[in-house]
Amino acid sequence: MKKKLILILGGVRSGKSSYAQQLADEIGNRILFLATAGAGDDEMKRRIAKHKSSRPESWRTIEEQMDLAGALRKNAAHADAVIIDCMTVWLSNMLMHNEKLGEQEMMNAVDSLIDAYTEGEATYIIVSGEVGMGIVPEHPLGRVFRDYLGLANQRLAGTADRVVLMVAGIAVNVKK
Repeated sequence: MKKKLILILGGVRSGKSSYAQQLADEIGNRILFLATAGAGDDEMKRRIAKHKSSRPESWRTIEEQMDLAGALRKNAAHADAVIIDCMTVWLSNMLMHNEKLGEQEMMNAVDSLIDAYTEGEATYIIVSGEVGMGIVPEHPLGRVFRDYLGLANQRLAGTADRVVLMVAGIAVNVKK
């Protein structure tokens, strides 16, 4: 099977992660799950534990909050599929680490992720929030986050073989 880059977009609790896992199950047995969230408080620890319990034990999980491309280059060589969950949290991590993160620096990081996909042999399933349908954030950092994630999603969608929008648990093919 030829590798693919699949981008899954959607709002909160739209079914993005579940759908990504379903797709990965259909691709092969050697699945690498790259988690971008960190357990900063008890509530987040519970969320992460619940998320982990939804995945098969045979899947390999790595946690990386910043350098996705580097982590993938080190760990994805023997995977049939890689799930990256999610770009939304990754970008938040980047901005919380550096509120002055420039657009070009962020886009370079997205391009490095695309390069890691191109260099490897695995299908990548990337989960990301769709932020273009929401309200304009009140605070400047919120607006930067929304703008950057929208740009990152556009770059990924332009490269992707397939783009899916999740709406209330239903997968809508945007690009196939």
